[in-house]
Amino acid sequence: MAESVGSCCAAGRASMEAGAARGADGIGAAERDLSFAAPAEEVRARAERAVLIEAGSFRMGTEDADRNRADGESPVRPVDVPAFRIDPACVTNAEFAAFVAETGYVTEAEEFGWSFVFGALLEREVRRASPKPPGTPWWRAVDGARWDAPEGPGSTVTDRGDHPVVHVSLRDAEAFAGWCGMRLPREAEWEKAARGGLDQARYAWGDELTPGGEHRCNIWQGAFPVRNTLEDGYLGTAPVRSFPPNGFGLFEVAGNVWEWCSDRWTTGQAQSLDGDVRVMRGGSYLCHDSYCNRYRVAARSSTAAEDASGNKGFRLAVDAA
Repeated sequence: MAESVGSCCAAGRASMEAGAARGADGIGAAERDLSFAAPAEEVRARAERAVLIEAGSFRMGTEDADRNRADGESPVRPVDVPAFRIDPACVTNAEFAAFVAETGYVTEAEEFGWSFVFGALLEREVRRASPKPPGTPWWRAVDGARWDAPEGPGSTVTDRGDHPVVHVSLRDAEAFAGWCGMRLPREAEWEKAARGGLDQARYAWGDELTPGGEHRCNIWQGAFPVRNTLEDGYLGTAPVRSFPPNGFGLFEVAGNVWEWCSDRWTTGQAQSLDGDVRVMRGGSYLCHDSYCNRYRVAARSSTAAEDASGNKGFRLAVDAA
């Protein structure tokens, strides 16, 4: 099954916009438990700990037989990228909590009053009561789902401080980036960094998905979406740094959560897209080769800038000094 804007991992932009009419009052930082927040000064200084990627050219894209042709993964082309720095891991709940505690920031999911959650992560009563978006019945539109209540009211991330923050839109990610004096990575930067110095390897670590039987990323095993064998240890998100880093020291550039890039979506073909549609990279814990093999390092997808769901996160970049 091909993935496109408004379906599969991208979650349903049209449904999101329709649901926004429900609305919600933002919950201030003072009204929630942010005791697990990381030290704000340490979080804001993340650019100092970002990985330096040297200037130079790399071969972007793929001619892999399994590529998603409609996504514009090919052709392979040389791309020259100036030096930059990039986070070794995605922004975590504890880091985002520091931002919210200091600024009182309210995410778009909070303003909408709901967000998409993978159904298997929900209690049966919540799953049954929450509507399914058209064409993607594994998602549920859950009232009250937000970054610090990722499965809706009653859920919490106080014990998931080291997991990637989710239910964040492009605007949310850019707001956090501004607070840190950083920015979202450009797509070419993201792919160069994710390749870890390998040329045209299928994955960030090489050409074999599970070298020596070892799982290198958090994706779906089994029959999607009815049975996950949990061979990699996770049904939902995994803590950052759960799997070995790539050759540049970047963690989880495959699976776990989709990562926002700053680029507007294009496949190099004439097309008409409604609204502000942006690039996502890396795949998520829901990716499976039966429908969404986008944990390959050249794979790409798209979603509306206002989308927020339980499998989207981000890491930051900054120009090298």
